[in-house]
Amino acid sequence: MAVTAPPSVARPTAAASPTGTAAVTAGLVLLVAALAVVDITQGTADVGAGEVWKALTGRAGAGDTSVVVASRLPRAAAGLLVGAVLGMAGTALQAVSRNVLASPDTLAVNAGSYLALGLAAVTGVSLPLIASSGIAFAGGLVAAAVVLGLSGLGAGTVRLVLAGTALALGLTAVTEGLLLLFPQETQGLYQWNQGGIGQSGFDGVLQMAPLAMAGLAGLLLVARRLDALALGDDAARGLGVPVRATRVTAVVLASLLSATAVTLAGPIGFVGLCAPALVRALARRAHGLTRTRGRLPAAGLTGAALVLGSDVLLRTLVPSDVAVAVPTGVVTSLVGAVFLVVMAARLKDTAEAAPPDRLRIRGRAVFLTTTAVLAVLLVGVTVAAVLLGDSKLLLGDVVNWAQGRAGRGVSFVLDTRTPRVLAALLAGAALALSGTLVQAVTRNPLAEPGVLGVSGGAALGAVLLVTTVPMAGSWGMAGAALAGAAVSSALVFGLAARGGFGQNRLVLVGIGVATASTALIGLLIVLTDPFNATKALIWLSGSTYGRTPPDLVPLAAVLVVGLAVAVSRRTELDLVSLDDDTPRLLGLGLARGRFGFLVLAVLLSATAVAAAGTIGFVGLVAPHAARALVGRRHVRVVPAAVLLGAVLVCTADLLGRTVIAPAQLGAGLMTAAVGTPYFLYLLVRGRRQGR
Repeated sequence: MAVTAPPSVARPTAAASPTGTAAVTAGLVLLVAALAVVDITQGTADVGAGEVWKALTGRAGAGDTSVVVASRLPRAAAGLLVGAVLGMAGTALQAVSRNVLASPDTLAVNAGSYLALGLAAVTGVSLPLIASSGIAFAGGLVAAAVVLGLSGLGAGTVRLVLAGTALALGLTAVTEGLLLLFPQETQGLYQWNQGGIGQSGFDGVLQMAPLAMAGLAGLLLVARRLDALALGDDAARGLGVPVRATRVTAVVLASLLSATAVTLAGPIGFVGLCAPALVRALARRAHGLTRTRGRLPAAGLTGAALVLGSDVLLRTLVPSDVAVAVPTGVVTSLVGAVFLVVMAARLKDTAEAAPPDRLRIRGRAVFLTTTAVLAVLLVGVTVAAVLLGDSKLLLGDVVNWAQGRAGRGVSFVLDTRTPRVLAALLAGAALALSGTLVQAVTRNPLAEPGVLGVSGGAALGAVLLVTTVPMAGSWGMAGAALAGAAVSSALVFGLAARGGFGQNRLVLVGIGVATASTALIGLLIVLTDPFNATKALIWLSGSTYGRTPPDLVPLAAVLVVGLAVAVSRRTELDLVSLDDDTPRLLGLGLARGRFGFLVLAVLLSATAVAAAGTIGFVGLVAPHAARALVGRRHVRVVPAAVLLGAVLVCTADLLGRTVIAPAQLGAGLMTAAVGTPYFLYLLVRGRRQGR
């Protein structure tokens, strides 16, 4: 996969004013101070600005003083500290990678810390805050090293974001599995993962402040070397800079800063991405901000303004009694998602599909053999899925049940298990077909409903219904998921259509929309009652639990229509997947055909999400594996991909409810554990082919 060169870092311009740095810094300090003052006056208690002033001057009552000293001031201090360290960490990571989209979020640092803390939580050992910080630091550092190693330093914006996003999805899936398996030991970890700066006293801030100061001091010491890295590796070596040691040092220090923020307040999304970008814009007028030593404090102040501003905005728009339950990270994630989409829209996209995939042709015998093997696999997995589970059955039990002669216990097991198996089969087939259509239309080997935000939009629509109308039926769920998927796909494909669905722009916009959907889903889960929250969490993990035959009717109907359309228009799919010129030369309506296939893909994805929750990576893995097995002609790819998707999800569902029975893991968590390594493998392969 070819990728565009990363945008250049900010450089001094002729119009830059040497005196502008002081003015910009002073303005940022005043902004942060003003936001902190407003933030202190907001809260659930009836303590306004007058009472705060009296408390600060020692003239308030004991109650008001306690609210200000024990809650308001620590919250503002935490917001200041967390925003500052994230802004500085993002600046360091972007300097090291020479990539404007590098941040603790896109490098999976937060997800690595989340998993490390989750692993520590399941041990049941209560750790002091400083020890938790060390664990979060180790997890974040390992995740950042993996992403930077896979993506290649300075190799491209999209590859880094994709590697970080995929790894974050995989790590988050594992952590959510821990939450479901150990609900008592990990109690409160999900709410923590949404990111909130609320504190009870200054203990946390005081313990984390020395780590933040150590990280900042270390980055200031290597600031000149980071400036040299912006000139390129060879130029930096020519100046006597140890490139590898400088990068390792900066990544370690940035991870330390990120771990400080994560430990204190949970993941506060995208501050490390947005703050350096805003400072780059300010650097056009402030000469000193073009150097790392000047950018670090400015990014820290900007990050603090972002976090405090988000907290102030949240408490201004939402009633106080509700706002206390809403994490600040939700607001910053929404801001970051918009920022990511804007960056994607400005990206110059020249990437094309890899030539080997376009030329591979398989014989008819290979196709027939492959299809037969997949069909046998499908039958075998289906039989195993019906027989195995928390109660193991025999084939004779199934025969008796089909003839209405089974006992009450066997009938109960099969009445509940069979719809689950059918849901997994149908959802896997639908997601695979959806991914096949999307990859053909966009000519993007990394496109799939989950990565492009379509599944996220569908999940948002369905969770909105689950949390507001708990007794909604299957058709209602399908309609809500379809509405969410339609809105998200309209955003993604509409923004990416400029320039002809460039693969980098399409994926980045999709990740931005998926991020916004995830933030809104987290908001809904936090705001709803515990019963609906648990129901939504189980459903989001891709579970087929509790499915009934009526739940599957919408999915089965759409899948039949999708298969009929894909098979009947297989030649058009082949032409659309080649290039823009060939369909036009043959008189085909390229835009109309693309739109029709995309609508069908959205329908398939939405109904699959409504029936089985969010199951990621199936739409990516199944079409890729099918093309590798039977070639590129869609008359062969479609049946092979559908069979593979059904086998994959049914196997994941079977493993999820048998390996640790009677406890269960959702199929979505299992497919994420399988799909993430495969996605990263595709990135590594594309990097090698691009050399």
